[in-house]
Amino acid sequence: MSRLPRLRSSSPDRPGQPLAPTVTVRSIPTMASTSTTTNSLKRKAQENIGADLQPRKLAAIAEADNSHPLRPSKVAPNSNVQMNRLGKGPPPLTKPRAPALTSSTTAAAGARRTTRATSAPPKTAPVRPPARPTSRTTSRTNAPANDRFDVLQHQITNIEVARAADAARLDAELAQERAKRSDLQASHEALSRELTNAKSQELEQRKELFIASDELYALRLRHEREISDLQEDLRKKDRKLRDLDEDLRMYQSDLERERETVKGLKTTIAQQATAQLSLTAQIGAMQAEKAAFQSEYDRTVGTKTDLAIQLERAQKRVAELEREAREGETVRRKLHNMVQELKGNIRVFCRVRPILRSDILSSTFSSSASSSLELTDGTTSPDPEEEARLREEAMARLAYPDKLDHKEIVVRASTESATGQERKEEWQFTFDRVFEPHASQAEVFEEISQLAQSCTDGYNVCVFAYGQTGSGKSFTMEGGSSEMTAGMIPRAVEQVFRVADELKSKGWQYKMEGQFLEIYNETINDLLGKGEFDKKKHEIKHDSKTGRTTVTEVNVLPLSSPSQVRTLLSLAQGRRTVAATLMNERSSRSHSVFTLRIRGENTLTGECCEGSLNLVDLAGSERLEKSGAASDKDRLKETQSINKSLSALGDVIAALGEKGEGKNDKHIPYRNSKLTYLLQNSLSGNSKTLMFLNLSPLATHLNESLCSLRFATKVNNTSIGTAKKQSKSAS
Repeated sequence: MSRLPRLRSSSPDRPGQPLAPTVTVRSIPTMASTSTTTNSLKRKAQENIGADLQPRKLAAIAEADNSHPLRPSKVAPNSNVQMNRLGKGPPPLTKPRAPALTSSTTAAAGARRTTRATSAPPKTAPVRPPARPTSRTTSRTNAPANDRFDVLQHQITNIEVARAADAARLDAELAQERAKRSDLQASHEALSRELTNAKSQELEQRKELFIASDELYALRLRHEREISDLQEDLRKKDRKLRDLDEDLRMYQSDLERERETVKGLKTTIAQQATAQLSLTAQIGAMQAEKAAFQSEYDRTVGTKTDLAIQLERAQKRVAELEREAREGETVRRKLHNMVQELKGNIRVFCRVRPILRSDILSSTFSSSASSSLELTDGTTSPDPEEEARLREEAMARLAYPDKLDHKEIVVRASTESATGQERKEEWQFTFDRVFEPHASQAEVFEEISQLAQSCTDGYNVCVFAYGQTGSGKSFTMEGGSSEMTAGMIPRAVEQVFRVADELKSKGWQYKMEGQFLEIYNETINDLLGKGEFDKKKHEIKHDSKTGRTTVTEVNVLPLSSPSQVRTLLSLAQGRRTVAATLMNERSSRSHSVFTLRIRGENTLTGECCEGSLNLVDLAGSERLEKSGAASDKDRLKETQSINKSLSALGDVIAALGEKGEGKNDKHIPYRNSKLTYLLQNSLSGNSKTLMFLNLSPLATHLNESLCSLRFATKVNNTSIGTAKKQSKSAS
């Protein structure tokens, strides 16, 4: 079926003229002949349109659904009253465009598809000149248009007839379908009623079935319980029967055994009656033998008791001898310390640090730039054999001949004379204790533990480390971060706290406080202060009566545990002045002094004592050409200040030595340096003083090591007097 849109025609260039009738057409079936005729009419209509007219196009005829009936076309009646422009005859109809009639059919199946054609947009009508009143020209122009309109009108009429026929046929088919629909609805309602009845019956049957099933299930459960009860009774009776049978068999077997036993007993009684006489004789002999064994056993028990007593005496004697040996060693050490105190000398311990891999790499790189080892980046390490060879070449020739008391160190060196001959030199030094490179921190502290403990008895104790830069002074005094590498300062503090806890049982109560100072460029800085170093002027004051040394305007913190002291040490290490030199990448540029003051009181006896522990880490002596400090203004000033204070310390030691030789009027220049003035009480005989001499094992540092050894020997031979105990008895 095809469907035509409404046809409208108007004349846009004629205002006042009524519109042409509009035609609405329903879809009708088209054949091939109709399509051909329509296309030819369309071409003919387009060719005959004049240039002075602008008619509108008629909407295309498209295929559409054929289920809708045709509607009557609405045609506006032409008014016979109006006249044409020439005043003759009725006014002409508006000339519509030729409709674009299309018929689309599928080539394969021939099925129709519903489409709607659209008309082309109207063309702009040209401006027409005013019409001339010539009747001949008007009649010639309107004649072709009227013919075209008649053809179109005829075609529309045919289409409407066909659509009316299709509408009648569709109405008949629709009536038949409605009748069928009514029959189907009636059948559906009957079936629905039957289905409802069947469902209700099924529900009733299911209810009855469920009730019967429940009753059947209950009967089945009851039957099963009864069966299980009967079976259980049967099993119990079977077990009881089996038990009775077993008991019967056991009784019968027991009876048989008893009979056999009776027979055997009767036989045995007969035999025993004959053997009784012989046994009586044997018993008499055995009793005599028993008496002999008993006497021998008594003698053995007596001997064993004597041996146990002798063994116990021997063990007690061994324990006493061992205790006497330990006490003798302790007494020997105490007598040695007492002799040193009576002599009044400063005790000196010498410690040689182990050689490090950085020492090997630096010495190899500095000695041979063209070496086959690639050590420029500091990351490539030699193989073990090469490293051992380099270690042997880098080490100085140091010997420790005293293997018993460990008090001697020998330095050997070979030089060439002016004539080219090799000259061997040897220097031997003796100190209170010499520690070899493999000595641990625990071994070093064991030698000074009694000295550190003396401060709890009311003595002033001073331990200071001396040596060139890079010789291990800071490691000896402060140590590392682990428990094994802890230095003398944390170990001494732990020792003091441990002794104080042990003496609590004897009535002693101790109060402890500490301070940490730094002497940098002859200026005293408080390492426990807050923020940057303050600008306060710190003054050193000595009390000649108590032998106590104080520094003004410094933080003195109460101490309660060794962990608090470790925290303070960490804080002080972070604030201490250090810098990198050619001899040590982290060289201390100042002297540090940690002071632990202890005041004890015995609540039982009323005795009081007050002591102090000064632990000093001196800055290392160095030469400007080797440390490279001459090129830096700050390092140069630091080096000059360090060497000046160490020279002042040497002058004080020399003056003390001359005074000990009998020159009592000799002036001691303590005030030449802040360091010597701070250590005045420790060097003047009012303190137990110990100097740690730290040496470098490198051959390149041999000259500085010899200077340190000579200075330590001078210190060890210096008499400073006997330390006194600061205590008060109960009044």
